[in-house]
Parts: sequence; C-alpha cells; structure tokens
Amino acid sequence: MSDPAAPVAFEMVRRPPSQRTVGLISGISGYRELARGRFSQREAAPLAIPLIISFGTPFTIALGREPDAADRHGSFAAGLYAGAVYIESDGGAECVQVDFTPLGAFRFFGGAVADLAARMIGIDDVLGGEGARLRERLGATDGWQRRFDIVEDFVAHRANHEPSPEVEFAWRQLARSGGSIRIATLAEEIGWSRKHLVDRFRFQFGLGPKSIARMMRFHRACRLARAGTPSGWAGIAADGGFADQAHLIREFTALAGEPPTAWARRLALTDSRLTRLQTAFSEG
Repeated sequence: MSDPAAPVAFEMVRRPPSQRTVGLISGISGYRELARGRFSQREAAPLAIPLIISFGTPFTIALGREPDAADRHGSFAAGLYAGAVYIESDGGAECVQVDFTPLGAFRFFGGAVADLAARMIGIDDVLGGEGARLRERLGATDGWQRRFDIVEDFVAHRANHEPSPEVEFAWRQLARSGGSIRIATLAEEIGWSRKHLVDRFRFQFGLGPKSIARMMRFHRACRLARAGTPSGWAGIAADGGFADQAHLIREFTALAGEPPTAWARRLALTDSRLTRLQTAFSEG
C-alpha cells in the first residue's frame, strides 16, 4: 500500500458536542468526496468508537491489513481495536460520523459495545429499525448542521445505559495516568480482583485494561510528538511511559502499522512540527 493520501477534493465539516452530548461523543463530522479516484487513509489505534451513517459509495475498511473487495462497509459501527485501521474510498463517499467516547459508547450501545470490539457491524444489526430510520431521515435532510442536530437528538435520547461506577473510575484513573498506572493497582483501589476488573472492562469497552493502557500510552506519545518536543524519540519514550526507545518503536509498529520515523514522515506533510523529530531521531 502506498503512503495514505486524502482525496484531493472533499468537503469536511466538524462540530463539537453540545451540552447535551458532552461526554457521550467527542464530535460529529460530515464528509463528502468530490473527485473520483482511489484514496487511502490509515488511522492508528483510535480511542473513539465511530458510528458511520453513509449516503454515498461504501468505504473498504480492514483492521491491521490492506482492505480488499470483500471489506466494503456502508453504514456501520466499529469498536476499539489495538492496531492500525486501513481505509479506502473511490471518491464517491459521503457520510456523517459520530465519534463516541469509550464511556459514552456504553451509554449509547449498552452491552453491544463488547460485540463491536475489533469488528464493524452494520447499522441495522447494531441499532435495528432505529438505525435504518436514522439513515433514511439523514439522507432526506439537506445541510450538515441540520443533520448534526438530528444525530445529537438521536444520541441524547438513546444514551440511557449506566456504566459501572467502578469501571468508570478505573477508566478515568487510567486516562489520567496516560496509561501508566498498573492494572493491579487499579483493581486494589476499587476493591476488585484483577480478573474481575478485566472482565468488566471487556464488557463495557470491548477490550481489557492492558490493551487500553497501551493505546493511551501510544496516543500520549503522538501528542508529545505533535507538540514538537526537542528531545526526540528517546525523550518521548521516557515521558510517555515506555521502557525505552525500542519499546516505543515496537508499539508504533503494532498500533500505527509503521515505525515512528515513518509515521512522522507521513504526517509531516501536514504538520511541520514533526520534521524536527525526524532529524532528532536520525541524530540520536
């Protein structure tokens, strides 16, 4: 697969959550491609759980590998996956994407979150008739902002599942530490066995706390890289909770599908702060 490239002509509109959906979602996006062609993108171990409502040609999406013709997906929901997500489109894609926070996803999907882990499930299968009606209504509505209003109404009305207070506490502690706190320590603070905590995490998030901690550390490293740190990858490894630079490289390869230098080279096309990291790494 060649270096991912976004469509040369597309429309992208983003909206942050309103007061009624804050904490449930991190945002809503409207996306429309305007030029025909074959376009490739790669997402690195996303910590959001997306709901895609499609009005155009399906995306082809695969987890941890390049997609093929059998990987076509129209409207769907996808769970957490500790690896790179490969996405291709043909220039005719158009969709609304709702990015749920992991805690918000349980409130919205309930126990179906566990079924979504490392999978993409059609909107009719995960939301039933409600999903089909939502897609039809959005397809018949003009204007991104009107569509976003409809989606927010739908999310706010349906988000009625209560997560476990203990698991929510553990998630927030894990996030606050950037994925560095020991799982055994979390379990001890709650008063649960480690096994029970792992089981409850899988039920509410689809992945166990160890996998989620890896993803949190990885995303912290990405944020440090984008901040333009002068200390290079060795400094990012130390600040991000990795054992050493070799550990950081292994995690990038597993979660982003490429080592950090390749990741930085690709993203430097749109973020000049990463150019300095390439130099710092080569000189380190």
